[in-house]
Amino acid sequence: MTKQIVVAPHILLPKPGTDMHAYAVIACDQFTSQVEYWNELKEMIGNKLSTFHMIYPEAYLENTDQEKYINQINQNISNYLKDNQLVDLGESFILVERVTDYGVRRLGLVISVDLEEYSYKRGVPCSIKASEATIVERIPPRLKIRKDAPIELPHTLVLFDDAEKSIVEPLYAKRNSLQCVYDFDLNQKGGHIRGYLIKDTESVIKKFNELYEKNNNGLMFIVGDGNHSLATAKAHWENVKQGLSEEERKNHPARFALVEANNIYDDGIIFEPIHRIMFNAGEEFVDGLLDVCDGSSEVCYVYSQKTRKIPLKTPKNAAETYQVVQKYIDEYLIKHKESKVDFIHDESSLIDIANRNPDSVAIVMPALGKGDIFEFVAKDMVLPRKSFSMGHASEKRYYLEAKKIA
Repeated sequence: MTKQIVVAPHILLPKPGTDMHAYAVIACDQFTSQVEYWNELKEMIGNKLSTFHMIYPEAYLENTDQEKYINQINQNISNYLKDNQLVDLGESFILVERVTDYGVRRLGLVISVDLEEYSYKRGVPCSIKASEATIVERIPPRLKIRKDAPIELPHTLVLFDDAEKSIVEPLYAKRNSLQCVYDFDLNQKGGHIRGYLIKDTESVIKKFNELYEKNNNGLMFIVGDGNHSLATAKAHWENVKQGLSEEERKNHPARFALVEANNIYDDGIIFEPIHRIMFNAGEEFVDGLLDVCDGSSEVCYVYSQKTRKIPLKTPKNAAETYQVVQKYIDEYLIKHKESKVDFIHDESSLIDIANRNPDSVAIVMPALGKGDIFEFVAKDMVLPRKSFSMGHASEKRYYLEAKKIA
């Protein structure tokens, strides 16, 4: 019997006439050290119907009353549903065409996946796996948000291994025969996005099942972006299902998570490095990092206002470089409670933040190749957390489609 991995969701979109430029906003875990990004967005949106009012930007987590903020999010969602601001498109998928400000075009398919088939833990047989280490401490605050939320808004991107381009690309080739459900410019230099409604979901699911059998490595998807969001959805489902009968568990909406699926061989899937910045860390940190980096490559460097720019001798294999650097950072943080790490997607933003924080050290990291990622994950291996990003910060997924989970 074929596994139930891909499921057709009831997708919710804002009602016709909505200002889509204001409605869609970038993933909540972006620009965490640049609160001005979110403040500008907040001012631009005002009281308009927007996903901004349905999410909790992580840049605000430390400086707001979390319980009050979460209650307001859920109230906003309830009001939107009560006032029919969100429209149910019925069982469907959405073919997504995203063109970024950098001129990169990425194709994807908004689907639901069965959370019973996902795990971020090693040693657990499943067809959807995390590609990077999961920080379990990041789940509880997100779970608090999801606990009473009636809908979910995804920014998770999952990758599938389709070298012959047999699923998304044929759908895109016939896009002119499909209903276009949105077509607009994203705010904050996010580029342009179009969405096409796919009602023949059964044929698409069949193709995914055929690909799963063909690849024969036990994997349908690996999580390319938003793993902590999917891990939170999993944790929520584990809590919810405890109070359900076996029959109720089969089709409960919290069991299925909305994601965007991307072919890893899509030309628009570009793996960008995720850099590190250490706050309240000085020359001792730099000296220790130089000691542990004893490879032969010099594609990485550390940057601070005091030392300026120093090359790191890291392993030629980028995955090993992330393991060495992150292990050192983790060990340093245990001994130095006053220090803090953040993960920045753009090198220019990284250096800008370092220049504005005198006691910081920026670490510029290399980009990973994507050719062997499925082979790596299929061996039950995970990269250190924040080892790669699919595009620049402004190219991350914007909240747009929604699905009921209660």
